[in-house]
Amino acid sequence: MSKFVETSYGSPKQILKFPDHYVAIAVTVDDSGVSAGLDGKKIVPAGTIIGGGFLGDDTKKAVKTNGVGAEGVLLNDTDVTYGPAPGAAVIHGFIATSKLPEAPVTDAVTALKQITFIK
Repeated sequence: MSKFVETSYGSPKQILKFPDHYVAIAVTVDDSGVSAGLDGKKIVPAGTIIGGGFLGDDTKKAVKTNGVGAEGVLLNDTDVTYGPAPGAAVIHGFIATSKLPEAPVTDAVTALKQITFIK
Protein backbone atom coordinates (compact mmCIF):
# COMPACT_ATOMS: atom_id res chain seq x y z
CA MET A 1 0.00 0.00 0.00
CA SER A 2 1.48 3.31 -1.00
CA LYS A 3 1.11 6.42 1.07
CA PHE A 4 0.31 9.72 -0.61
CA VAL A 5 0.89 13.05 1.04
CA GLU A 6 -1.50 15.87 0.16
CA THR A 7 -0.34 19.44 0.22
CA SER A 8 -2.93 21.92 1.40
CA TYR A 9 -2.49 25.61 0.73
CA GLY A 10 -5.46 26.88 2.76
CA SER A 11 -5.26 28.57 6.13
CA PRO A 12 -5.16 26.12 9.04
CA LYS A 13 -7.72 26.38 11.83
CA GLN A 14 -6.40 28.85 14.42
CA ILE A 15 -7.02 27.86 18.06
CA LEU A 16 -4.68 30.45 19.58
CA LYS A 17 -6.17 33.66 20.97
CA PHE A 18 -2.79 35.39 20.58
CA PRO A 19 -0.81 33.63 17.80
CA ASP A 20 2.44 35.40 18.66
CA HIS A 21 2.58 34.14 22.25
CA TYR A 22 2.74 30.37 22.73
CA VAL A 23 5.11 27.45 23.22
CA ALA A 24 4.56 24.17 21.42
CA ILE A 25 6.56 20.94 21.39
CA ALA A 26 6.74 18.16 18.84
CA VAL A 27 4.65 15.07 19.63
CA THR A 28 3.61 11.86 17.91
CA VAL A 29 -0.19 11.70 17.78
CA ASP A 30 -1.60 8.20 18.34
CA ASP A 31 -4.15 6.80 15.89
CA SER A 32 -5.78 4.41 18.38
CA GLY A 33 -9.48 5.05 18.85
CA VAL A 34 -9.69 7.64 16.06
CA SER A 35 -12.58 6.94 13.69
CA ALA A 36 -12.47 7.68 9.98
CA GLY A 37 -14.72 10.42 8.67
CA LEU A 38 -16.93 10.24 5.58
CA ASP A 39 -13.88 10.87 3.40
CA GLY A 40 -12.08 7.85 4.92
CA LYS A 41 -9.49 9.98 6.71
CA LYS A 42 -8.72 9.75 10.42
CA ILE A 43 -8.17 13.33 11.60
CA VAL A 44 -7.46 14.43 15.16
CA PRO A 45 -8.75 18.02 15.17
CA ALA A 46 -6.81 21.08 16.27
CA GLY A 47 -7.75 22.00 19.82
CA THR A 48 -7.99 18.42 21.06
CA ILE A 49 -6.73 18.23 24.64
CA ILE A 50 -4.00 15.59 24.74
CA GLY A 51 -1.91 13.70 27.25
CA GLY A 52 -0.37 10.26 27.52
CA GLY A 53 2.92 10.98 29.25
CA PHE A 54 4.72 12.66 26.35
CA LEU A 55 6.04 15.49 28.56
CA GLY A 56 8.02 13.09 30.72
CA ASP A 57 8.94 10.62 27.96
CA ASP A 58 9.17 11.79 24.35
CA THR A 59 8.78 8.21 23.10
CA LYS A 60 5.17 8.12 24.34
CA LYS A 61 2.38 9.00 21.95
CA ALA A 62 -0.08 11.84 22.51
CA VAL A 63 -3.66 10.64 23.05
CA LYS A 64 -6.96 12.45 23.62
CA THR A 65 -7.19 13.19 27.36
CA ASN A 66 -9.70 15.79 28.50
CA GLY A 67 -9.07 15.38 32.22
CA VAL A 68 -6.40 15.08 34.93
CA GLY A 69 -3.84 13.59 32.51
CA ALA A 70 -3.93 16.59 30.17
CA GLU A 71 -0.50 17.83 29.05
CA GLY A 72 -1.24 20.10 26.10
CA VAL A 73 -3.56 21.14 23.29
CA LEU A 74 -3.09 19.95 19.72
CA LEU A 75 -2.10 22.97 17.62
CA ASN A 76 -3.14 21.77 14.16
CA ASP A 77 -5.37 19.11 12.61
CA THR A 78 -3.32 15.91 12.45
CA ASP A 79 -3.97 13.17 9.90
CA VAL A 80 -3.45 9.73 11.48
CA THR A 81 -5.07 7.76 8.63
CA TYR A 82 -1.92 5.73 8.03
CA GLY A 83 -0.83 5.43 11.66
CA PRO A 84 0.70 7.67 14.31
CA ALA A 85 1.76 11.03 12.89
CA PRO A 86 3.81 14.06 13.97
CA GLY A 87 2.00 17.01 15.50
CA ALA A 88 2.55 19.91 17.88
CA ALA A 89 1.25 20.29 21.42
CA VAL A 90 0.75 23.77 22.87
CA ILE A 91 2.06 23.66 26.45
CA HIS A 92 1.98 27.43 27.13
CA GLY A 93 -0.28 30.08 25.69
CA PHE A 94 -3.78 31.45 25.32
CA ILE A 95 -6.40 29.22 23.68
CA ALA A 96 -9.77 30.38 22.28
CA THR A 97 -12.35 28.01 23.80
CA SER A 98 -14.81 28.76 20.99
CA LYS A 99 -12.41 27.10 18.53
CA LEU A 100 -12.04 23.81 20.43
CA PRO A 101 -13.84 20.64 19.29
CA GLU A 102 -14.74 19.91 22.93
CA ALA A 103 -14.81 22.25 25.94
CA PRO A 104 -12.08 21.53 28.50
CA VAL A 105 -13.33 19.99 31.75
CA THR A 106 -12.27 21.47 35.09
CA ASP A 107 -9.63 18.76 35.67
CA ALA A 108 -8.00 19.52 32.29
CA VAL A 109 -7.94 23.27 32.97
CA THR A 110 -6.29 22.58 36.35
CA ALA A 111 -3.72 20.20 34.80
CA LEU A 112 -2.79 22.67 32.06
CA LYS A 113 -1.23 25.23 34.39
CA GLN A 114 0.48 27.29 31.70
CA ILE A 115 -2.48 27.45 29.33
CA THR A 116 -5.20 30.05 29.71
CA PHE A 117 -8.55 29.33 28.06
CA ILE A 118 -10.31 32.51 26.86
CA LYS A 119 -13.81 32.83 25.39
